[in-house]
Amino acid sequence: MADGELRRNPAPRAPRKERDAEGAAAATSTAGVPDAARGDEDAQESDAARRRRRAQFLRELHEAKQLRDRVQPRRARAARMRQQMRMRTFRW
Repeated sequence: MADGELRRNPAPRAPRKERDAEGAAAATSTAGVPDAARGDEDAQESDAARRRRRAQFLRELHEAKQLRDRVQPRRARAARMRQQMRMRTFRW
């Protein structure tokens, strides 16, 4: 994601209310399903929900890191230099 992209498009994904409504609809769609089949579906849904939450968390974390790098350029540069030194001293 480029630095200016966040400013041009502050909401690249659906609003939180819509995402929550979609999750709630998916969670309540198991009505009328036998218990044995529902257990498998719940496991799949919970896994899918966990993956969605994890992906959202990682997107927000990446966004926060970019923001921090923009507002603290000296600290970001120092962190990049430390990472470069780590990579130089790593033996393959």
